[in-house]
Amino acid sequence: MKKLLLACALSVATFAFAATDIAGIKFEDKINVANTDLSLNGAGLRAKFFLKVYAIGLYLPEKKTTTADVLAAKGAKRLHIVTLRDLTAEQFADALVEGIHKNLAESEVEPLKARIERFRATILALKEAPKGALVEIDWLPGVGTRLSFAGQKKGEDIPGEDFYNALLRIWLGDKPAQDDLKGALLGNA
Repeated sequence: MKKLLLACALSVATFAFAATDIAGIKFEDKINVANTDLSLNGAGLRAKFFLKVYAIGLYLPEKKTTTADVLAAKGAKRLHIVTLRDLTAEQFADALVEGIHKNLAESEVEPLKARIERFRATILALKEAPKGALVEIDWLPGVGTRLSFAGQKKGEDIPGEDFYNALLRIWLGDKPAQDDLKGALLGNA
């Protein structure tokens, strides 16, 4: 009986600290951002031409399964990205800008242009994102979009939830970076 109770206790402990593994990168089921508990909505692998580029996870206050619901969700949010190969800052920045332009109409991009350029300049200042680099893009209500690299805040926070939602559409929009990655981030994989 004692062995059975010990086995049950160990399995509960393992479940409480469960993590999702994507290409060897662990995504915790729960994190805290801006004093808000967030849950892993989904995680997946970005690959291009058969190369693993990065693992990405989306954290939200509660699970959402559609793009519209993610964009409408209130509270803090986090995109947690770990590079799986060496990237230049220019490659990373250009991919983000291209993803925004692919998923928004020009009339939607126009009011974001100055903020897109500020975000791009902040990324370019990093020079590189070596294999294993941690990039976090947070939405902090009342503050804005915050970019962190290797756990350190980079640049100034960018105001406007419309900007953060434009970033989310890179992966969740009608023309996502990768269709199966969109499904994974929405928890549909």
